Amino acid sequence: MQRFKLTIEYDGRPYAGWQRQDNAPSVQQAVEEAVAKLEDGPVVVQGSGRTDAGVHALGQIAHVDISRDITAYKFQGALNYHLHKAPISVLACELVDKEFHARFSAKKRHYVYRILNRRPPITFDRGLVWHVKTPLDANAMHDAAQVLVGKHDFTTFRHVHCQSASPVKTLDYLTVEREGETILLKAGALSFLHHQIRSITGSLKMVGEGKWSKADLKASLDAKDRDALGFNAPPDGLYFSHIEFD
Repeated sequence: MQRFKLTIEYDGRPYAGWQRQDNAPSVQQAVEEAVAKLEDGPVVVQGSGRTDAGVHALGQIAHVDISRDITAYKFQGALNYHLHKAPISVLACELVDKEFHARFSAKKRHYVYRILNRRPPITFDRGLVWHVKTPLDANAMHDAAQVLVGKHDFTTFRHVHCQSASPVKTLDYLTVEREGETILLKAGALSFLHHQIRSITGSLKMVGEGKWSKADLKASLDAKDRDALGFNAPPDGLYFSHIEFD
C-alpha cells in the first residue's frame, strides 16, 4: 500500500460540507469516488478538517492509501481527470510514509473569511464572498478581535450541535484587514469549534458597523452563552486556507 498526501482546492457551494453524508453530496465522497476508479474496492480519504455546507477550501489536506503501483504525478493527473466535472482540484500530490496522518499530524489550521464591503451588488463572486453593503471599520474590527486571541471558553461562538469535547480553544491569531472593497479576516489555531469562525465574523461585523464596541465583544465571550452571540455569518466567504505540519 502507498500513502499519498493530497492538497485539494474546492468550491463548497454544491456540497453539504467536506464529510461524507448519507443523503447529501460531499467533497469527501467526490474525491473517494475518483480514487475508487483507480482501485478495486472502496477507499477512505481522510481530511485534515471538516468544512460546513457552502464553505470552500484553498488548501485542504487529505491522505489516502492505495494498493495500485502509481507515481504521485500520475495519481494526481488521474484524480483530476475523474474530478473534471466537479469544482474540485487536486493541487498537489506526494508520496508520504505511513506515519503521516492528515488530521492528527496537523499542527495548525488556517482560515480566511472574505467580506465584499460595497453597496453595488456582486457579479463574479456570488456565493464566494459575504456581501455587506453597510460600510465597515476594519481597524475597529481588528482591534476588537484581539480580545478573542489566546485560550478561552468559546461557548458563545460554538454551534449548538458542535461535537467537540470541550469549548475551550486557543486562537493563535485573529486579524482583520481591508484590501480595497474586500475585508479579510484571518485566523489560525490547532483546531476550531463548529461555526466558530463564522460566529466570530458575524460578531465582528457588528463592531465594524458601530453597533457593538470592543467591550461588547468581550462581554459576549465572557458570557459563555450562545444567546449572547451577535450574529452568525453565512458560509459564503469562509475558506479553509492551509494547514501546517511538522
